[in-house]
Amino acid sequence: MKRKIIRGAMALFILLAMVITQSISVSAAASKFVTSVNTTSKVVALTFDDGADGANTNKILDILAKNNVKATFFLTGSGANNHPQYIKNIAAKGHQLGNHSYTHPDFTKLTATQMKSELDRTEALIKSLTGKTTKPIFRAPFGAVNSTVLSGVGASGYGYTIQWNIDTVDWKGLTASQINTKVQTNIKPGSIVLMHTGAGAPGTPLALPTMISQLKAKGYKFVTISQLLAYQNTSTNKTYTVKSGDTLYSIARTYGVTVSALAAANNITNYSLIYVGQVLIIPGTTVTPPPSTTVKYTVKSGDTLYKIATMYNTTVAKIAAANNITNVNSIYVGQVLIIPTTTVTPPTTTVKYTVKSGDTLYKIATMYNTTVAKIAAANNITNVNSIYVGQVLTIPK
Repeated sequence: MKRKIIRGAMALFILLAMVITQSISVSAAASKFVTSVNTTSKVVALTFDDGADGANTNKILDILAKNNVKATFFLTGSGANNHPQYIKNIAAKGHQLGNHSYTHPDFTKLTATQMKSELDRTEALIKSLTGKTTKPIFRAPFGAVNSTVLSGVGASGYGYTIQWNIDTVDWKGLTASQINTKVQTNIKPGSIVLMHTGAGAPGTPLALPTMISQLKAKGYKFVTISQLLAYQNTSTNKTYTVKSGDTLYSIARTYGVTVSALAAANNITNYSLIYVGQVLIIPGTTVTPPPSTTVKYTVKSGDTLYKIATMYNTTVAKIAAANNITNVNSIYVGQVLIIPTTTVTPPTTTVKYTVKSGDTLYKIATMYNTTVAKIAAANNITNVNSIYVGQVLTIPK
């Protein structure tokens, strides 16, 4: 009897050791280093590093809002301490948040414990200010990365270390024209553009309107980093439908990926909130890009995401994912939503208008008591200055 008890205890010990070892191996997977995404789709992610002063943050936010562009902001703890309201504004506008450390040190010179402290302190502060997580994306200060950094960052829950393929070098005080030229010259599908929010980059807010307009004219769409990662082209196509009893951890184990990578590929910010029937993209496989056709909708009094989703024959989950909305009850009047849909369905009442000589979208919008953005969305116009005589426009009412 005694021997049986000892054998049973040993077996239990071995089993526990295996589970613990496996758990450590999954959570401690190295962070994936990303400079751009391999895709044929014309998508680009505008990213902004926020430092100690963040002097141009609100100017940048205003420009992005006017152009219906969502971006990604990599935040420092020191910056969040110095200008907490700016950080709240970034989150309130629906942009994605990433971790850029607390004190902006060179991570290649830190121990794993020091890296974790830098990341955890920033994450805790950003969460307290915005209620949102910076996981799973990290940007290394100075772009200083090696294998040790990737291991340390991955162990802290950051599945992706985001670099860039277009460095505007705006912090050197470049002019708006110089900044825009760097972007337009180097743009390619799947690009990640690096810019800054601080006073040392005064050309950035001046460059943005032209940069965005010219990229739209080239057919580019603007996405957050997590959305961009979903465009990654690789060898096979794989999805998984969540079943009763599933967790992100169990699914990640089944497919040999990390929980953070799985969450990033599906725009999941709360690892506990998956539901039966949810279709998940498994990272490391070909991901079907979001629908190529989208429309814009401005939230009105009395609107709910369910009501809007029904109007456009889509789902609440798709609208929430397309706009980085984590709380489906927290939309507000005047908010401009991207409506993902394979077929553009303008609002139910529409009229047609044939463009005449001297017409502009603004003039036509005023004539029909609507907005330029609505007409552009209803007609898939990316450059609001490029209408032509004889063009037949759908006028949403």
